[in-house]
Amino acid sequence: MARIRIPSTIVIIFVTVQTGFLLFMYARYSSFMLQSEEKPSQVHILILSSWRSGSSFVGQLFSQHPSVFYLMEPAWHVWVTMYQSSAKVLHMAVRDLVRSVFLCDMSVFDAYMPWKRNLSDLFQWAASRALCSAPACDSFQRTDITSELACKTLCGRYPFSKVEEACKTYSHVVIKEVRFFDLKVLYPLLTDPSLNLKIIHLVRDPRAVVKSREQSVKALARDNGIVLSTNGTKVEDSKYKVMQEVCRSHVQIYETATLKPPNFLKDRYLMVRFEDLVRDPLSEISEMYKFADLSLTSRLKSWIYNITHGQGPGKKKEAFKITSRDAVSVSQAWRNVLSFQKVKKIQEVCKGAINILGYQLVDSEKEQRDLTLDLVLPRRQNQFSWSSFNPKY
Repeated sequence: MARIRIPSTIVIIFVTVQTGFLLFMYARYSSFMLQSEEKPSQVHILILSSWRSGSSFVGQLFSQHPSVFYLMEPAWHVWVTMYQSSAKVLHMAVRDLVRSVFLCDMSVFDAYMPWKRNLSDLFQWAASRALCSAPACDSFQRTDITSELACKTLCGRYPFSKVEEACKTYSHVVIKEVRFFDLKVLYPLLTDPSLNLKIIHLVRDPRAVVKSREQSVKALARDNGIVLSTNGTKVEDSKYKVMQEVCRSHVQIYETATLKPPNFLKDRYLMVRFEDLVRDPLSEISEMYKFADLSLTSRLKSWIYNITHGQGPGKKKEAFKITSRDAVSVSQAWRNVLSFQKVKKIQEVCKGAINILGYQLVDSEKEQRDLTLDLVLPRRQNQFSWSSFNPKY
């Protein structure tokens, strides 16, 4: 058989071309993989809390930032429309709505508001500075600190389409929600490549929460019924069954995020106590902003100081309003207002949450009334550290 001899020069050229082609294809593949792993341009922040825990206040700390598009409890529309269901059943619908809002797809509200809509049809829309300034409303600038009253007067009749239009112009989308009771429900959002989601878990001493809830009994009755699965019947939480569920959910969320959490939660969960926030507002807010990749402006610093250094704890009619108050007095008001019998009952149903979240139980009325006795324990900095967490997968 005749042998074909190929000159070594041609072999070298062929190998070189082949190697170059393979390197080119590898570079293309690597570039594609890097692009697919890049985070979305927007940052998504979920303020996860429960009713009367100071979440409206924390929401405003983000809402007034000029880089933030904020919505307050959009899942209210789900619960109002499907009030005969239970909180657990509604988790999926709430999650889907929250995801759509994070992606600035407001068509999700068509299922809950099928009529032609204005801004004013959205629950607590005026609590959003973004919906009170351009491009949603021409009456205010993005750098302005807006008030709900002024916003309602000037911006309510703008078309609902402005919600989506405005959302797309911000670097951060922040949602405050009180209708999630299980962190694992949010795992699909945390692993969704179209989202860059971080969670701020806001908690408050359950005894202070009960004191605040007693100012809003009628307003919370329908939500109570959904939490307790009463098939549409409104409930007054006189036996603290709702509080028991709320406390249980806080424990579940905190433990899920800190005891052998999945790797995708790394650097994406921050627990904040309301009491720490009101005692040292600028420090705590700076920490939250750093977590959210935001900067604290001088105008926001002044506004935060003024809103946390008002006179007194606020009036009953201001229960759902953000007004200037003595924030520390607000956080301690339960110790003078609640009877010791009520406090004992709350401690019975929420003992686990009180202990795990870092609050001190009281054993007598004397301890309860003694304001020199600090019932907010120092945060245990060494309780959990991501650096010590080594996932097995």
